[in-house]
Amino acid sequence: MPANWTTFRELLLPAPNGRRGVESELRRAVRDGRLAPGTRLPSSRDLAAQLGVARGTVTSAYAQLIGEGYLTARRGSGTTVAAACTWPGATDTSTTEPPPKFRYDLKPGVPALSAFPRDEWLQAQKTALADLATDDLGYPDPAGFGPLRRELADYLGRVRAVAARPSEVVVTNGAAEGLSLLARVLLATGHRSVAIEEPSHFGPAEIFALHGLEVRTVPVDSDGLRVDLLSTADCRAVLVTAAHQFPLGVVLHPSRRRALLDWARACDGVVVEDDYDAEHRYDRPALGAMQALDPTRVVYQGSTSKVLAPALRLGWLVLPPAMRDIVVDRKRLDDLGTGTLHQAALARLLSTGGYDRHLRRTRQLYRARRDALLEALRAVLPEWEPIGVAAGLHVVVRLPAGTDDVALQDRLARRGVNAPALARYARTPTFPGLVLGYAALTPDRLREAVRELRAAA
Repeated sequence: MPANWTTFRELLLPAPNGRRGVESELRRAVRDGRLAPGTRLPSSRDLAAQLGVARGTVTSAYAQLIGEGYLTARRGSGTTVAAACTWPGATDTSTTEPPPKFRYDLKPGVPALSAFPRDEWLQAQKTALADLATDDLGYPDPAGFGPLRRELADYLGRVRAVAARPSEVVVTNGAAEGLSLLARVLLATGHRSVAIEEPSHFGPAEIFALHGLEVRTVPVDSDGLRVDLLSTADCRAVLVTAAHQFPLGVVLHPSRRRALLDWARACDGVVVEDDYDAEHRYDRPALGAMQALDPTRVVYQGSTSKVLAPALRLGWLVLPPAMRDIVVDRKRLDDLGTGTLHQAALARLLSTGGYDRHLRRTRQLYRARRDALLEALRAVLPEWEPIGVAAGLHVVVRLPAGTDDVALQDRLARRGVNAPALARYARTPTFPGLVLGYAALTPDRLREAVRELRAAA
């Protein structure tokens, strides 16, 4: 009967033949990359027990590979795989420095990550984990954690006037997974194309195209999506950012909301309402979500990415009853459901008011930052015209006619400023502009960034 043994660290190697065999297999594992630089190896006693050889065999093999430069050993730190550049005949192709970062990153859509409510989130995680039933640690409900779906239905009803029962809410791994699920369900139910706004974020178009949907563009003007042009798009599904169009920042006019829903009813269509940053309004209350006007035709989508942090990867869909089961089934086949522990923490943050408190704090923070950016632009670049309502995490500035916004973006990048050109979000020309995110920078940093904009203009 084999002896029982325990080890601090396991290491899977083929059965070796003596010391040379141990050396050879360890050397091959290092060179093949199965043992990466910095990997700590088992002690000689532990590895000898695992391989069924004498401890001296492993000790000799380690000593030989240390001498060759494959391994390093320090008293108290054990034996580790050395950096690749120390191996015989190897060159170090890795980069020791991280890629350069922009001094002023005005990328849109990024919240103030430094304002993430770490203490409240940690407390919510701790309390939620303590309260979880043992069964909740098994495979999750693919529709989402029940308490979170109840909290989201309540929150969305209060804050966005969404008409939703918990059974109609499906929790996803961020908005991107929600769009992927919808794309596949649209294909499965007979759709071959989908309309998106022009200009718009490139992400949804890429997701739809990846799943085989033909993407059609419909222009946006000062009242939002040109619903009157949808008939020329030859499709029965459309994605809109009705509350705060990305990137132009306009709001879909009430008459166009009604016209859009009339269009959907007439062609048996689907409207996907991406409510990506509607909670952030600074000068007036936002219009309620369009979903409440016809829950049978509108899919409502949201996430925590603009309120808390993209790293959480938590999103949600509020689905018409006819779509709910097929979306949940696709979600089950995708990943067996979103992780329960983060869902439980978010449910706790919502139920205790922590989510609402964080929103109140960040609204004040972002309004001050938006005001600082616009004041600096008025003082230094008065010919640049801000576009859109006071909302969200970014503002579009219209540049003087004839400006090449892509060339300006490139000049700014060389000065260490990330300021995306409006042309990057458009398939057909609109007007020259920059899409400036302000949420992640302090007022002083924003004023410094504007001076760089002036220098490059």
